[in-house]
Amino acid sequence: MMTRLRVVTAGLALTALAISDLQGTTAAAVEGLDPDARAGLAKLYETMPAAKVMGETAKAILVFPSVGRAGFLVGVQYGEGVLFQGDQIVGYYNVAGASYGLQAGAQVFAYAMFFMTDAALDYLTKSQGFEIGVGPTVVVVDAGKAKTFTTTTARDDVYAFVFGQRGLMAGVGIQGSKISKLSR
Repeated sequence: MMTRLRVVTAGLALTALAISDLQGTTAAAVEGLDPDARAGLAKLYETMPAAKVMGETAKAILVFPSVGRAGFLVGVQYGEGVLFQGDQIVGYYNVAGASYGLQAGAQVFAYAMFFMTDAALDYLTKSQGFEIGVGPTVVVVDAGKAKTFTTTTARDDVYAFVFGQRGLMAGVGIQGSKISKLSR
């Protein structure tokens, strides 16, 4: 019992250290959020042509240029992003999440969510927080799926592309993420 308590205490201490590192990453991202989001979207379009095709028909695109994730048994993630409609910025959002399970490490990544329907976009803009797994269907597009992806095969509400991963986070766990509007 005492050994298990020490492991959990050590895990919480490492998570707290990782969170403090992530806050530095997030503060830097907030300062240059608009250009970072535009640059991130351009990088995504360059590396995954399917995302560029998707972007041409999307109602809006929410880009998180830097999301930090860290944990040991207990994990957290946080990032801030920009909502684009066409080339115009129409809002700012954050994503925050927590997880519990067999996990260890720290990672920074970017992702973009392509809102394909008016209903999905309305859910994001009018709700008190967009919880992934609740509401519109979100499909994560990996490199393999992106190769066979076209606007004809795209039938879901929201598509998410993860890119620019740095660091290592390994493990399995229960996770919840929530996207909320920021007032700027």
